[in-house]
Amino acid sequence: MAAAVKALNARIRANPVSDYLCSTHFWGPASNFGIPIAAVMDCTQKDPDIISGPMTVALSCYSGIFMRYAMAVTPKNYLLFGCHVVNFSAQMTQGYRFTNYWYFGGRETLEREGKKGVSGFVEGVEKKAEEVGKEVRESVTRK
Repeated sequence: MAAAVKALNARIRANPVSDYLCSTHFWGPASNFGIPIAAVMDCTQKDPDIISGPMTVALSCYSGIFMRYAMAVTPKNYLLFGCHVVNFSAQMTQGYRFTNYWYFGGRETLEREGKKGVSGFVEGVEKKAEEVGKEVRESVTRK
């Protein structure tokens, strides 16, 4: 059995593409790409009132530091570098949205336009739930 595993490993390592696909230089960044994908989705779909300032700073520092280390390892890990570039860019966008909303008048601008963010959404859901509750009570009392 050990000989079969050794032969399979030698066959995988002989091909440069399969060797790369079976390495941590591929799977580390591939699994790490969940963070920047989530950050980009948050930039495009979430309201700025739910952004965590401290978490944005922490993730920006993390990506900034590890961009450097992606280039310091041998061989250079360009996939990991790209992952951290995307994450750093998304976190900087989130940081801008956070500071604009909380410190530079973004919240007031949204309120003037009638958009209330997450709190407005929750209030809307509560009103809808009350209306549905009244309808259910009325239909039950009729029967």
